[in-house]
Amino acid sequence: MKEFFKKLELPFHVVKRSTIPTWKAMLIRVIAVLAALLLCSVLSIFMINANPIKFLTTMLDGVFGSSRRIWKFAKDLSILLCIALAITPAFKMRFWNIGAEGQTLIGALAAVAVIVYLGDSLPEGVLLLLMLVAAVLIGAIWGGLPAVFKAIWGTNETLFTLMMNYVATGLVSYFLLLWTPSGSSVLGRLDKGHLPIIGHEYLLLIILVLALTALVFVYQKYTKQGYEISVVGESENTAKYIGINVRKVIIRTMLISGAICGFAGFLIVGALDHSVAVTSVGGMGFTAIMVSWLAKFNPLIMIGTSAFITFLDQGAAQITTTFNTDSSFPDMVVGIVLFFIIGCEFFIGYQLKLKSREEKSAAAATAEAAESKGGNE
Repeated sequence: MKEFFKKLELPFHVVKRSTIPTWKAMLIRVIAVLAALLLCSVLSIFMINANPIKFLTTMLDGVFGSSRRIWKFAKDLSILLCIALAITPAFKMRFWNIGAEGQTLIGALAAVAVIVYLGDSLPEGVLLLLMLVAAVLIGAIWGGLPAVFKAIWGTNETLFTLMMNYVATGLVSYFLLLWTPSGSSVLGRLDKGHLPIIGHEYLLLIILVLALTALVFVYQKYTKQGYEISVVGESENTAKYIGINVRKVIIRTMLISGAICGFAGFLIVGALDHSVAVTSVGGMGFTAIMVSWLAKFNPLIMIGTSAFITFLDQGAAQITTTFNTDSSFPDMVVGIVLFFIIGCEFFIGYQLKLKSREEKSAAAATAEAAESKGGNE
């Protein structure tokens, strides 16, 4: 078997692309998504006895079937986008912040703590301002702590930020027990600290996140700090050579990243749940990594990737309801689509090139020489 693989000669080789037009990269991604949905629709025939056309229309109906579903889609998209914006500067700097889940959750906890302890003694406007400050501040501290250890002592930021998620979850559990004498650990909906409603209950949330998207885009592309983030991400040695204080950039960027996560926690409390639980973030801190990576850390493109991921989740949930199945098949659908998307990135970065006759002859001669040498030995 070993000799067989040695003699096996593929008619092509993998070549790294120097550049690829944007339209071509997008076309490859669209083809990957369509291929994934086609495969899922075929699998639906055998696994849930569904018509492939109805399977696809059900996903669309789950997102755009009513105004309520459209608003839910926009709301979920906005929160996911906000968290993705938070981790983007850190990831662009190649600081692998896996702690967005905990940074957002601790921000939500801080906002709720302000309501619990000060809600009855402050006007609504002042209360909201203090909630915002508390959430942003504690989020910045939660993000800055791993950065300080990384910058000064060189600790592993991936493990550090990941473990901080569990610390945040533990703190939320502790305070829920403290605030619920009955021991239920369910705080319930709070009647204070609600963001004002403008037109629709989710409209202000959407506007705030879109404004934040524009700010992060400008910050990364047109400011000195954004330039420093890019340079540190490319090469720390180059950054040091041109006079950039790498430690300062790492700490500052993670303070900003954590602060935006805290802002997302404030939005969850003030505009959506009006409470806090260990499941308040719902895994979006990890999903946001995929959103940011697919967009190549471009905040404007992240609007599209957030919409796509949200569409998959909401459409898959509708499949569960319509076809009366458990969550295993919808989860598989999401997994297949994401797998195809990740796989298509290979074809964006590399291409398969057929070997010429000269290359085949040279490869055959090399193999014969190696075989002859092995036989002589």
